[in-house]
Amino acid sequence: MKIFRTLVVISLLLVFSCKDLGNNKRYLPKSIGPINSLVVVMDDQLWKGEVGDKVREHFASSVIGLTWDEPIFSINHFPPKAFSGTTRKSRSILYVQKDSLDLGHIKTDMYASPQKVGVVKGRTNDELMANIDAQAEAMIAAFRNLEIEESQKRFLKSLNQEGVLEEKYDISLDIPSIYSVGRQEDNFVWFFRNVREGHLNIIAYTMPEDSFRADSTLVKDIVRMRDSIGETYIPGTDVPGKITHMRTEPAFAPHVFPIEIAGKKAAEVKGWWDIKNYAMAGPFITYIISDPENKRKMVVEGFTFAPATAKRDYMFELEAILKTIRFDSEK
Repeated sequence: MKIFRTLVVISLLLVFSCKDLGNNKRYLPKSIGPINSLVVVMDDQLWKGEVGDKVREHFASSVIGLTWDEPIFSINHFPPKAFSGTTRKSRSILYVQKDSLDLGHIKTDMYASPQKVGVVKGRTNDELMANIDAQAEAMIAAFRNLEIEESQKRFLKSLNQEGVLEEKYDISLDIPSIYSVGRQEDNFVWFFRNVREGHLNIIAYTMPEDSFRADSTLVKDIVRMRDSIGETYIPGTDVPGKITHMRTEPAFAPHVFPIEIAGKKAAEVKGWWDIKNYAMAGPFITYIISDPENKRKMVVEGFTFAPATAKRDYMFELEAILKTIRFDSEK
């Protein structure tokens, strides 16, 4: 009898141990979906009314810095009854539902991995809209970060191996192999890749450590820096009797945001470039990174030329590449 009881106890322990192990290592399928897509799950009536308008106000708002309006996310709406199967494997999901609860939060890896699910509940339309207003910024950041990470994973399948950034600046970027070095000087490197009717570009250079000291002149100083680099290294098409080169579009001041990259303080700059004395323009994104260990400002920039073409995903690709920067001297 004693032996029988002992066996029962051991069996129960094994069952619960296996159960716990299963919970800790729950299998989740790989998430799917195009970059910058968002699945929105909510009743048709809510989607077509003021709550849906509130969702679109935030999650389909225009991307800053593009030459025409393009939404942050491409939204695919599903009513709750259709939210099943492969739809649940979507990487970024926003679930809006009338409920007895009044809340908004973000969940991770609910149905697939990696995945972010923004959940908004409320008893009335007003509560739903208030929770969307309160949570939208955090949810958008979570979705965008996930999309950046997914893009960066895809880059790793085939990377550019030319090594010029390591040699010149002791930095690394995960640049896809489809990009090639187009020009390099003592303090300037230019990568590019062709796209339909245009090209994507990445440039890198350094500035003195004491650049951009005054906040009151920061935007003007950034414009002056970019225009000087454009005049020196990025010529435009030959036009008889005229000087052509890249510059910051003079009619629109760029947007500047504080940010941290690779553990260092930086400024993120978004705006438009054009070619002086020639009809050619597009969006750019620049990161000016403080690098006190090397007594410099490290500048990396991406810009797109693709006339009459949507540019959101091109600029997102460039942003994702630039955010892979590593300072190899600190490894």
